[in-house]
Amino acid sequence: MNQKAKISNISQVQDSTPSRSGSGDGSALTFILVPDEFTVGRLGPFLGMPNGTTCENGNKALAIDFVTTTKKPELVDSTNNENKYLGTTFSARFINVSDVGVPLKDGFVHYVWITYDGPKKIMDIRLGTEREKFPFKPIFSEAIDLSPNLNEYMFVGFSASTGNNDQIHSILSWNFTSTSKAFIGFPSAESCESKVSVQNATTEKTPNNKNPKKDEIPPTFYIFMGGVALAAIVGFSFILKRRGNAAKPNNSSDAKVHPPNKPSQFTFSEFSLATRSFSEMEFLGGDTRGKYYKGKLSNGSSVAVKRFSNDFLNTHTSYRRRLLKEIATISNIRHPNLVLVKGWCEDNDEIMVAYEFVHNGSLEKWLFGTGVLPWARRLKVIKDVADGLKFLHTRKLAHKNLKCSSVFLDLSLRAVLGDFGFVLMGAEAIKSESLVSISADVFEFGVLVLEIVSGRKRVEKGMHEEKAIEVNLLDYAWKLHDTNEKVKLVDRKMGPLINMEQAIRVVEIGLVCTLKEKEGRPSMQEVVEFLLSRDKPIPNLPTTSHGALHKLK
Repeated sequence: MNQKAKISNISQVQDSTPSRSGSGDGSALTFILVPDEFTVGRLGPFLGMPNGTTCENGNKALAIDFVTTTKKPELVDSTNNENKYLGTTFSARFINVSDVGVPLKDGFVHYVWITYDGPKKIMDIRLGTEREKFPFKPIFSEAIDLSPNLNEYMFVGFSASTGNNDQIHSILSWNFTSTSKAFIGFPSAESCESKVSVQNATTEKTPNNKNPKKDEIPPTFYIFMGGVALAAIVGFSFILKRRGNAAKPNNSSDAKVHPPNKPSQFTFSEFSLATRSFSEMEFLGGDTRGKYYKGKLSNGSSVAVKRFSNDFLNTHTSYRRRLLKEIATISNIRHPNLVLVKGWCEDNDEIMVAYEFVHNGSLEKWLFGTGVLPWARRLKVIKDVADGLKFLHTRKLAHKNLKCSSVFLDLSLRAVLGDFGFVLMGAEAIKSESLVSISADVFEFGVLVLEIVSGRKRVEKGMHEEKAIEVNLLDYAWKLHDTNEKVKLVDRKMGPLINMEQAIRVVEIGLVCTLKEKEGRPSMQEVVEFLLSRDKPIPNLPTTSHGALHKLK
């Protein structure tokens, strides 16, 4: 873990307000590393944490305070809480930074470096001013084992509190990096046995163990010289070819410059070069419409290129024209919860589209992979997807391919919609397609909500009376609603940090979205209001599952 922050002067405003920090007379700006999103943000003492550094589920948090008082904070009685507090103002470690010549209220911008070496289990903290870059000597450097308190997912940031003073705490800039060592596989004794035998045979090939003649040239020398000569010939031929190409006029469209922030049309050769000729090494996945490849454009943009299949393009004669029109329309749409379209290609009898590459991958990987996505993050994903769909629908556009694999998480774990469905219906349905597709989006959103809350796929294989069957998540959710057992749908792998009342309400919102239109299927505008306001009532759900039989009726 490596943390660097640039903080401004912490200014004292007045001394007349009563104490609110709960930590003596100290006013503190605090770097925190917590296991969940519920640990901070509370009113009252303990830096906005429920009770110091102990979270609701018993996990511990790391907090490093920068206290501006000259009075040592009052410490909590360690006889009953000796295992509760870790690296905070409540611990026995207290450092007066004025002793090292860096008072926090000296009017300068301060730099802080916090480093934790996992293998060595050493915490190192360095503090300096803008005049002095990286301090040679740390203000704190001790052995401390954080591994029991580091989970697979952690949240990092800052908190603050004041004692008898009102102060302004400012973070001008900061960054956080975390690295882990890769596992290296060592060769076994069996794999080395042949090498040892060859080496022994080499040393024993001279009679009476005598050394070979010094003036004898080994065969490997001739092999080496042959390789050098071959490399020289290939290199010389390459240089001549490059000079010949440079002398020719360049009339190719490949030479045009593509701005990184504006979608434009590319050639087949440009996409082929970006994806290493659509190499299997760059293959990301695919569906009936086409295959995805990771690539890097000449302008430096990392993209995911979707190469539409001929079967999909040849289903209807009007598909190609309509597909290009829809791609061009989506390319001009900008929203925080929509993946950017970086460009497209209509060349060599093929059609391709390039999306901005989202490094954290699809929601499918996070929901059904090895880790466990916490409830607060799942709820945020649901709200992000709802916002993205609402934006599209207000512009009479539809996503047409909403599922876990088309929802992606960016570097800040914000959900963004990609892999648009584009053309779904034949030319005879063009007039009504927009309204039908928007309604279908709402239905698919409802199913997606159930997947996120339950951690289950929409169709799973199961066993019933020793027979393999397919379990439909939507049907199962409606059955639980009929028996008033919707609580069974909530994914228990999330642990105790679940607002069960909130989760049940979200399940009901998902079920409402799967109702038939005539029975009250809401718009995405209404869905967003349901999610944002707990006071907005959800329409009554029918007591039987007949409302979820067909998404378009």
